[in-house]
Parts: sequence; structure tokens; C-alpha cells
Amino acid sequence: MARQLETVRHAASSPRKAAGYDWEAAMAASLAGDAATYRRLLEEAGRWLRRYFARRLSPEMVDDAVQEALTALHLKRATFEPGRPFLPWLAAIARFKGVDCLRSAGRNRTEELDEGLHGVPSHESASLSGIVMAGLFERLRRPQADAIRLVKLQGFSVREAASMTGQSEALIKVNIHRGLAALKAFFGEGELAPELVTL
Repeated sequence: MARQLETVRHAASSPRKAAGYDWEAAMAASLAGDAATYRRLLEEAGRWLRRYFARRLSPEMVDDAVQEALTALHLKRATFEPGRPFLPWLAAIARFKGVDCLRSAGRNRTEELDEGLHGVPSHESASLSGIVMAGLFERLRRPQADAIRLVKLQGFSVREAASMTGQSEALIKVNIHRGLAALKAFFGEGELAPELVTL
């Protein structure tokens, strides 16, 4: 057991191909009880989350969102499946916590709108499309769904998505193409969210 833990600890501290940090090995070591690796994992996750939220939330919301997501990571760490890519799992946590922060900001907002402002366009259609797409993604193979979510919906580059999932860049492109083709065949291209239509 000690030898296994040392092997995992070494893997977690070694560069992971081009990514620079082996998230999966670090999480495995953390789950095996390596406190030092877990602290480092939380630090790396905090930096990743800060970049993630900085692109999606207003600056004053970023710190709270990062803390909420790190807390969720800690509380939900037992649900992580060893052998699965870590960053898509973390991105799912971040996505939900980002939505929570936006909802909370909406509830706490008290300033009145300028009378000269026109009404804000409804996002009902986009929200409904997102809900429908989430259901459709369940019909895809997991690598296809992951590739489409990361590149088409979350805005990561093909290279970043490859690093997060462990797929090659070529496979990411293939999975996006095949996954979108499957969705179009099932649902019809005209009904897909606009950001998904272009292959």
C-alpha cells in the first residue's frame, strides 16, 4: 500500500504530457489519503477555477464562485471515478456553481433600472434549448458529449479539450463531428442551438 501511494504521489508531481499537471494522478493520491498532494490539487484547482470564472462572471463574483466550487469539490470528491478525466468533472462543478452565483446575484440585486433602458431580451429559448441539449447528450457516447460540451458550449480550444479529456486533438475533432451529426440526425439541424450547428 505504501509503495502504491508513493507511485501515485510521484505521478501527481510529474508533468502530465503537455498539460503540466497530472490531475487524475493527483486526485487518486488525494483519495488515497495523501494530504500534501490534496493541498496542491486544491491550489491548482483554485487557479483553474479563477481563470474559468474570470471569463464568465463579473470580477466581484469570481472569489465567491471559486470558494463555492472548491467547497463542492471537497464535499463531492468521493463521487469522482478514478480513471475518468478530472477536468470535465471539475468543469461540471464550476458550471453549476457559476449558475448558482448568477442566481444569487439576481436575488440580491436591489438597484432600480434606469427608466430609459429598454427591456432585456428573453433568454427562455436559449435556456430551453440548453435543457433539451442536456437530454440529447445522454444519447451520445461519453467522449462525444465531453468534446462537444468543452469546445462548442464552454469555449475551450481543441487543444485544451484534448488535455482535459485525455483524447488526442484529432479524436476531439472526430468526436465533435460525429456527435453533432448524431444530434442533427435525431433532432434536426434547425432545432439545435446556434453555437452547435457549425461543425
